[in-house]
Amino acid sequence: MVRTSVLLDDALAARLRFEARRRNVSVAEVVREAVEAHLPARRAGEPLAFFAIGDADEERVSERVDELLGEIFEERQSRR
Repeated sequence: MVRTSVLLDDALAARLRFEARRRNVSVAEVVREAVEAHLPARRAGEPLAFFAIGDADEERVSERVDELLGEIFEERQSRR
């Protein structure tokens, strides 16, 4: 597991502690469950949902993202 910090306002932190006590689990467990419930599941073998991070071979990738993703999509479709 990875340790992380989250800033919560006082009211939300109190609700979190109350829920943990009510369920007799740790605050960390309640946070893990909440994060897991609100993030989309990542399918095995599927790349992360970002495009060309750190790819400096081509300038202005952000301006061409739709075009480039279209090319990738067409390529994958032709392999099926």
